[in-house]
Amino acid sequence: MSTQNKEILEKANSAITKGDYEGFLSFCTDHIKWTFVGDRVLTGKEAVRQYMAETYVEPPIFNVKKMINDGDFVIAVGTISMKGPEGKMVDYSYCDIWRFEDHKMAELEAFVIEG
Repeated sequence: MSTQNKEILEKANSAITKGDYEGFLSFCTDHIKWTFVGDRVLTGKEAVRQYMAETYVEPPIFNVKKMINDGDFVIAVGTISMKGPEGKMVDYSYCDIWRFEDHKMAELEAFVIEG
């Protein structure tokens, strides 16, 4: 089984941690959809771009503990740390389910909890 989609996600996450949000978006389809389960849904690159500009005041820090590649899906489980509104680092646990189309990230279903 090809691990190309897993490698793409690793490169995209690396771009985010370097603050290269446009680099991250280059790995996404134009119609990308992010669903933060229980919170909000972002549709399209511009919505994701605005979210990152508002939320990632400084580049977040990822600690991926598991990454599973299965066809058009890659599941990543780990922690992410980022500055909150008060300027303090906040840690979150997450499980991201990414769906790919033609080796581009097309959809994210994210389960994120603080702590």
